[in-house]
Amino acid sequence: MKVVTLVVAVLCALGLFPAAAVADNPIVQTIYTADPAPLVYNGRVYLYTGHDEDASTYFTMKEWRVWSSADMVNWTDHGSPLNLASFSWASANAWAGQTVYRNGKFYWYVPMTVRATGAMGIGVAVADSPTGPFHDALGHPLVANGEFDPTVFVDDDGQAYLYWGNPHLWYVKLNADMISYSGGVNQIPLTTAGFGTRTGDANRPTLFEEGPWVYKRNGLYYNVFAAKCCSEFIGYSTAPGPTGPWTYRGTVMPTQGSSFTNHPGVIDFNGNSYFFYHNGALPGGGGYTRSVAVEKFTYNADGSIPTITMTSTGAPQVGTLNPYSRQEAETIAWESGVETEPSTEGGMNVGYLENGDWIKVKGAAFGSGARSFTARVASAAAGGRIELRLDSTGGTLAGTCTVGGTGGWQTWTSVSCPVTGATGTHDLYLRFTGGSGYLFNVNWWQFAA
Repeated sequence: MKVVTLVVAVLCALGLFPAAAVADNPIVQTIYTADPAPLVYNGRVYLYTGHDEDASTYFTMKEWRVWSSADMVNWTDHGSPLNLASFSWASANAWAGQTVYRNGKFYWYVPMTVRATGAMGIGVAVADSPTGPFHDALGHPLVANGEFDPTVFVDDDGQAYLYWGNPHLWYVKLNADMISYSGGVNQIPLTTAGFGTRTGDANRPTLFEEGPWVYKRNGLYYNVFAAKCCSEFIGYSTAPGPTGPWTYRGTVMPTQGSSFTNHPGVIDFNGNSYFFYHNGALPGGGGYTRSVAVEKFTYNADGSIPTITMTSTGAPQVGTLNPYSRQEAETIAWESGVETEPSTEGGMNVGYLENGDWIKVKGAAFGSGARSFTARVASAAAGGRIELRLDSTGGTLAGTCTVGGTGGWQTWTSVSCPVTGATGTHDLYLRFTGGSGYLFNVNWWQFAA
């Protein structure tokens, strides 16, 4: 899509950050993403998103995507392990979902249009890995009452709840198998005491709009949701139990960000709290071409959530990245001109690289120094060069690897080159140079100490 070829210049011109700095929000720049649903598992944050199609003029969404990070700034693209074609009963609208881990499996709850009725229903897909492959667990919707935006919460006693809704708010008690429920479909009363007061719409007296995100912290239950419309802001309510009674607590994120919708996701990771959302910050972005972003925040002493403002800097890095272990080329903090695609060697690779395109990896800890660099590459053209730059695209040149033609875009070989001057911790820029047209693809890279 190459949506951010000019994003740095655009943001600088708008004064959103100094010319010398590079943003880390939105956290994905290769495609438009929406409706973030983070999951903490085995020392990483796995982020499940929707995918807004390029130049969309509606919520045209056909697949879901997965990303992961160990440090909140360098995000690995795991591609699309789930799409509309995964559900034989669905016809359109791969909208906002959420994944939870239980009993050694990952359950992804997603809303779609039911082909037989034309109304929205919620399906569930299951996988043995957080990155899939996922498959339809039922062959039919789990629930289907025309509403959408599922969120799932497993309480301390093991009882799991599925909530969803627009314009109402519903829940079911999931059974231990996570793909069936007991006790029927229940409606949560939308009272002004519970969800705030909306003015000017007699049909919707409360602020609740859609996109609930339910979780528990220090014995208190939180329901963070998209409020009012349109444009939406993010509000929240709390309760002493998973089904209420709810008390409206105020605004989490005010209306902002060039998208008339928003969608919350809240987690704790490595001792910090994070708020995920979406906006329209990328070039070409807007209400139908959105992008996921994240902010670090701290709860107030009474457990209330502070007001959070969108930034272009995003969350700070947790720790550093180890350049001496193999890193997927699609692990990116920021990029310009880069796209990703499935690789025949497994996972994804970066491709469609042209002269001057680049990838930034933040906080690479080189320690006492690197002596060489190896990359897994493929090219059906004449190839090009990988420049290893420190701290900026025009920073210290630590090495240059030459990539020749390999006979195909998925015909892979490894190339190496010497490295000098890469000591300490730096942002690493892989700058791709060469002639005209597409140069080569990169699957992974690794330094040697």
